Amino acid sequence: MTFTLTLSCPNRTGIVQAVSSFLFEHGCDIGEYRQFDDAVRGRLFLRVQATGEVDPDDLTRAFEPVATEFGMDYAFHSDRPARVLVMVSKLGHCLNDLIYRWRAGALGAEIVAVVSNHEDLRPMAEAAGLPFHHVPVTADTKPEAEARLLRMVDDYAADLVVLARYMQVLSDQTCKALHGRAINIHHSFLPGFKGAKPYHQAYDRGVKLVGATAHYVTPDLDEGPIIEQEVIRIDHTYDPRALQTVGRDAEALALSRAVRWYCEHRVLLNGNSTVVFP
Repeated sequence: MTFTLTLSCPNRTGIVQAVSSFLFEHGCDIGEYRQFDDAVRGRLFLRVQATGEVDPDDLTRAFEPVATEFGMDYAFHSDRPARVLVMVSKLGHCLNDLIYRWRAGALGAEIVAVVSNHEDLRPMAEAAGLPFHHVPVTADTKPEAEARLLRMVDDYAADLVVLARYMQVLSDQTCKALHGRAINIHHSFLPGFKGAKPYHQAYDRGVKLVGATAHYVTPDLDEGPIIEQEVIRIDHTYDPRALQTVGRDAEALALSRAVRWYCEHRVLLNGNSTVVFP
């Protein structure tokens, strides 16, 4: 079987030799090896994809002495496709893109359900054969709605929650419950052009670059560790509607890459930042 080992630890000599020797001793063949030495933070990050007649749970237990010696945060991941629960509101461009890539086998994951605070995208989800759950949210029902969301995450055994233009702010408690396994997307005009009609604001200021940022969800709104960004150059001929079209393209591209890289275990948290092995 194929599996992936990801780890980070304080940088020192002997780490690579210890990992390589462990895999060799357990009859594993390394197919892909990626390493990053963070000289600023003094940490090493590693992603190894290997094959062998082994069980990831057995490897996890056997690797513990090595991890303890080097102070490693580590995980062995099987090649099972990650299970993704997608949250949306009314805009469907990101959901449509994720569905297309999923059905084409290019997402590196399995979409298991769609949750929305509106009914608008039910036809899109159900046309793809996906369960659609309408969970209305008001100021009074927000705690109940988020509790229902977290139950669905458990019921579907979701590895990742994707906020694909879900236009509700999650509470601090829910953000903490989903720490490290929820990704959001937003346009690149934040924090400069806040509030309603950001593309109209950008047009009025004559922006020349349109982009999007995919990042981890944290209690600090739109300030989580960044996984991927996309940028597209435009000029004075782009009116607000054209800016929106380009912006939505950027959002779909950045989000799909972030989801795929996460599901392939290519994203490692590094404090308030990330290390990404694309």
